[in-house]
Amino acid sequence: MIYENVKQIADAKGVTIYRIERDTKIANGIIAKWGKTANQEPSATNLKKVADYLEVDMNELLSDEQVTH
Repeated sequence: MIYENVKQIADAKGVTIYRIERDTKIANGIIAKWGKTANQEPSATNLKKVADYLEVDMNELLSDEQVTH
């Protein structure tokens, strides 16, 4: 769910996942793994970087409810 939330917010803001990873210095492909691998949870540091980049609260990225942006 985290990946889907990040993707939806990023799409609404017109940025790509690759761009977020590059600009926040998160390794390429890490954010996509948040949605594909059950045991691949984001670190608090990386989650904070993404939330700050997208200008949203970290809880919005963690929400089980569908994000509306």
